[in-house]
Amino acid sequence: MKNYFSKTEIALWLSSVGLILLSFFIFDRENYLTVVASLIGVTSLIFNAKGNPFGQLLMVIFSLLYGIISFSFAYYGEMITYLGMTMPMAVFALVSWLRNPYKNNRAEVKVNLIGRTELACMWVGALLVTAGFYFILEHFNTANIIPSTLAVTTSFVAVYLTFRRSPYFALAYASNDIVLIVLWIMASVHDLRYVSVVVCFVVFLANDIYGYIGWQRMKERQMNGI
Repeated sequence: MKNYFSKTEIALWLSSVGLILLSFFIFDRENYLTVVASLIGVTSLIFNAKGNPFGQLLMVIFSLLYGIISFSFAYYGEMITYLGMTMPMAVFALVSWLRNPYKNNRAEVKVNLIGRTELACMWVGALLVTAGFYFILEHFNTANIIPSTLAVTTSFVAVYLTFRRSPYFALAYASNDIVLIVLWIMASVHDLRYVSVVVCFVVFLANDIYGYIGWQRMKERQMNGI
């Protein structure tokens, strides 16, 4: 385990943790649940980048905490998405990753490639879920409903690709991060404490981009039988 993470990964994790803590103590200093969720979330991403199922376990915990944080600002879309979709799918992804280790190495999942037909079905499912969620969010008078609805779309695609062990799940989460950055900037206009959440998702964006690069390398290595 000593040499499990590269120097780049350690530097990325430490800088991510540092930015999250700095933003919390500058802009918040009250909502410790937010900083705890952010630290758990960024730690899950560094494990996910290596295809380690432990990252999915941490994502289950993060989803629960993030759902509570979203409820505090009436972002019911985020709350429902994470508690009703992301968290359950993270559980399924955890099971899927555990059942599909690469060469019996339970610390690394076997990368899966999905075809065009399945991708088309995924997008049809995403559109149907998005349409259904829009009316639910409208019913609950969700704040900033357009980006909230778009967040549902990107979240669905991200969790589906994660479950299917596709390298593109990290790109989908990066897209979701961008939407959430916009969403929480809107919240920060009314309450500066939420700047720390914005910083959290900026950090998540950097980690998800790294995760995509890591999975591409992992795919090539596995295809070569290494």
